[in-house]
Amino acid sequence: MKIAVLSRNSNLYSTRRLVEAIQAAGHEALVVDHSICDLIIEQEGPSIIFKGQKLTDIDAIIPRIGASVTFYGTAVVRQFELMGAFSANNSQAIVRSRDKLRSLQILSKAGLGMPKTAFTNFSKGGEKQIIEHVGGAPLIIKLLEGTQGLGVVLAETKKAGQSVIEAFHGLKARIIVQEFIKEAKGADIRAFVVNGKVVGAMKRQGAEGEFRSNLHRGGKATIIKLSRAERAAALGAAKALGLDVAGVDMLQSSRGPLILEVNSSPGLEGIEKATGIDIAGAIIKFIEEGVQKKSPKRGADQ
Repeated sequence: MKIAVLSRNSNLYSTRRLVEAIQAAGHEALVVDHSICDLIIEQEGPSIIFKGQKLTDIDAIIPRIGASVTFYGTAVVRQFELMGAFSANNSQAIVRSRDKLRSLQILSKAGLGMPKTAFTNFSKGGEKQIIEHVGGAPLIIKLLEGTQGLGVVLAETKKAGQSVIEAFHGLKARIIVQEFIKEAKGADIRAFVVNGKVVGAMKRQGAEGEFRSNLHRGGKATIIKLSRAERAAALGAAKALGLDVAGVDMLQSSRGPLILEVNSSPGLEGIEKATGIDIAGAIIKFIEEGVQKKSPKRGADQ
């Protein structure tokens, strides 16, 4: 098989590990920078030009689409799908997961636990009301476009919350407001889901004085055994968004696991180093099974 990893940087840990796993399984690996692909759309059918060459005979793709290029990246994934390639995550599922508000709406409809969240088309003076919607201070304010813990603010008091919300509103930034889960103590859980199974999980603890647990913010990761409820929540979240490969971030709370976010391009470095599990290999095994099955349903929802 020829498997393409859609990545803008072949030196990234996740990209390198996927290439290694593809080659270890006896397949041909190709790293394709989706941001410089040209999409050709004509009567003869869709095609993709990469570095002046038409890409042919690609059996499967592994999208590693950064948040900043979601629109173009998912267009490239869709083009590959229309050309008959199997994708580790389909383009529509990636789009759903990248829209934080939309994904939370879907998870809410599925009855999955999450921090109480509010979103509004702000009018002057509405800051107090939206803070009350999530139970008052302290509270979390998040930019809808933020990633890796950037654009996330903890407001300790209602007054501070009002000021931050007002500032974001003045910048025309779209935000969501969430309740603060005190008992999580600056830690969260990342469950890595592949093909309807949790293949690894880690607990991430924020650095001293840091409420965000992201490894990019200095957090530490350790292996963890999920409870039955946590495992069910992770699988339910990935299924609700239609993701076959996902990193599901959850908080441990007094009312059970609460889902924060579902990542369609989860990094491999933290989870593999914390657990010692060959996550990249699990993804390749899933792709091998998927290519063999070639389910006609995967290309239906374009």
